[in-house]
Amino acid sequence: MTSEQQSRRTMKVRCCIVGGGPAGMMLGYLLGRAGIDVVVLEKHADFFRDFRGDTVHPSTLQVMDELGLIDGFLKLPHQRLQKMDGLFGGTPVRIADLSRLHTKYPFIAFMPQWDFLNFLREAGRRFASLEVMMSAEAVDLIRRGETIAGVRAKTGDGIIDIEADLTIACDGRHSTVRERAGLNVEEIGAPMDVLWFRAGRRPDETENVFARVEPGKMMITFDRGDYWQCAYVIAKGQYEAVKARGLSALLDDVVRMAPILRSGIAEVKSFDDVKLLTVAINRLVRWTQPGLLCIGDAAHAMSPVGGVGVNLAVQDAVATANLLADKLQHGCPSEHELDAIRRRRGFPVKMTQAMQVIVQNNIISGALQGGDRPLKVPLVVRLITALPWLQGIPARLLALGVRPEHVHSRAVPQSPA
Repeated sequence: MTSEQQSRRTMKVRCCIVGGGPAGMMLGYLLGRAGIDVVVLEKHADFFRDFRGDTVHPSTLQVMDELGLIDGFLKLPHQRLQKMDGLFGGTPVRIADLSRLHTKYPFIAFMPQWDFLNFLREAGRRFASLEVMMSAEAVDLIRRGETIAGVRAKTGDGIIDIEADLTIACDGRHSTVRERAGLNVEEIGAPMDVLWFRAGRRPDETENVFARVEPGKMMITFDRGDYWQCAYVIAKGQYEAVKARGLSALLDDVVRMAPILRSGIAEVKSFDDVKLLTVAINRLVRWTQPGLLCIGDAAHAMSPVGGVGVNLAVQDAVATANLLADKLQHGCPSEHELDAIRRRRGFPVKMTQAMQVIVQNNIISGALQGGDRPLKVPLVVRLITALPWLQGIPARLLALGVRPEHVHSRAVPQSPA
């Protein structure tokens, strides 16, 4: 045994969750609530990121309500969206109307993801069985034969071995755990990437246009109170070409599409203020190995179409707790029991990705091709705009998704940590 091995710290838990995003923090909260000895590893010192999904849909708001957390959650600063309006080749369209839904929270809440994650971390402090370790990056898996027996993590205090009956990968689309486990990813593909930036907003500036589509160009804007959050869609792999044209050319295009951004666009001073989001759609063929489960983006990367990524991750976490919390009281579930998560969540994932591909192929790809011909509003969009009762159908798919989950895992009374 080397001196490094002798000095390496170790800890033992029932469940180790790798990744403190929406899936990891929600699952950590649910398992801690159920009395499971669980640790969540987050490789960064805080939850602040340049790009993270900020859309909290009614399905997630319902989960927060079922956990008794909704009142405190909605006291956090956020904006609400019900009607999704757009301009398609200059023609006004309405994509969805969430006010038509018969649900307790018929709106999308726009909230910085770091506020959401910090809220879950603070709410989970009352569970003695839950520990969140910040600045703890999983770098390898611990194996016993064919079984995953935990993770090796790098922390500010050195390397630590975390032995766990069950390891759950929630570490995103570039999952280290998934890569170390050698799980196969099925790539579905996306025709676009996204440039993500913000422009200043004056208090007197109001506009309800959510999406803008023109020949060769597409942009989404979110009213975030004191600024506009902007997503400028480009053809896949064209970022360097955009940079070669220069920042002023990009910003001129942006202001032509959305004149309301004119006063605040000066806040974008260089390409350092423009973040590239490389869009991917993929999913694991197999979500498990003995002692290991992948959920959230680690199991299925979603397109930003519909802003559903956060909410699919939360749904995965709820289903995982519902199906595994009681079994974890007695040790690691069998691989067949772990695979129940894929059997439960695989269909919603495939259906959601299929709908994203339809939007990509029939709307986004055509728009990004450009050309001299006027851009025609697709027939289905014309119908939805013309017949308001139809606006509830895309609203339901966006708001609640396919097979929404509800909290059934039990809560075990615990003394404060």
